[in-house]
Amino acid sequence: MTTADFIIRHALLIDGTGGPARSGDLAISGDRIIAVADTLDMDAREEIDARGHALAPGFIDAHTHDDRIVLIEPDMACKTSQGVTTVVTGNCGISIAPVALSATPPEPLNLICPTPADFFATFADYFAALAEHPAAVNVVAQAGHASLRAVTMDDLARPATRQEIERMKDLLRQALREGAAGLSTGLFYPPARAAPTEEIEQLAEVLHEEGGFHSTHMRDEAAGVLDSLEETFRIGRTAGVPVVISHHKCVGLSNHGRSVETLEAIARARKSQPVGLDMYPYVASSS
Repeated sequence: MTTADFIIRHALLIDGTGGPARSGDLAISGDRIIAVADTLDMDAREEIDARGHALAPGFIDAHTHDDRIVLIEPDMACKTSQGVTTVVTGNCGISIAPVALSATPPEPLNLICPTPADFFATFADYFAALAEHPAAVNVVAQAGHASLRAVTMDDLARPATRQEIERMKDLLRQALREGAAGLSTGLFYPPARAAPTEEIEQLAEVLHEEGGFHSTHMRDEAAGVLDSLEETFRIGRTAGVPVVISHHKCVGLSNHGRSVETLEAIARARKSQPVGLDMYPYVASSS
């Protein structure tokens, strides 16, 4: 008879498929679920009676700025206490790597790292630090467009030159090969606001080559939200990469209710290209 490391018994099982919850047992060996049944006829080194509790796969927090928090608070109680076991970092164009600065980080990079010493010059260095001091959650890290601009350009209030774009492409390519999952942009924020669509399209070519995705805090989530959606779709179409719309919303009282329009536009785009979105379940925001 197979002996599991753990059996969790009498739990309310919510399996993530959308099906109804049911009472049952679940067995784990190593880092794998090996059996699920109404009642398991199996021994285990340890059994947990979960009667009265729900058991579900760990949740993915798809939009975070936990780049540095996973290192300085590795227990990540703020997330694990909510059932989150994976965090996606490096959002809104802001990432902890690949950044080597000698001066105070420009806004909004200073939101995640207040001093130059808090950044990592490469993703290899960042992931090595995580391996040495593992966090209690899995980390899916993106390279930030604003971070790439900050280490490549002497003036962030203009479009990048051809040479600067090539340098950013090299840094992005290295980041992806070292384990970054994609490129995020925050075209709303000053370090990237001057970047034309074409600048992002050229960087997205590297995503296509290396198999990454593009997530974006769009240029305008208020009156120009439909134009910003089209810019996002265009980048994905041109480069042939999946796009994710970060914290989708329609900002301002005059735009309340326009999600009827935006969701229709997203649904149309999804018929011909991969488009996703995330959102938070409250009517507030902060930057």
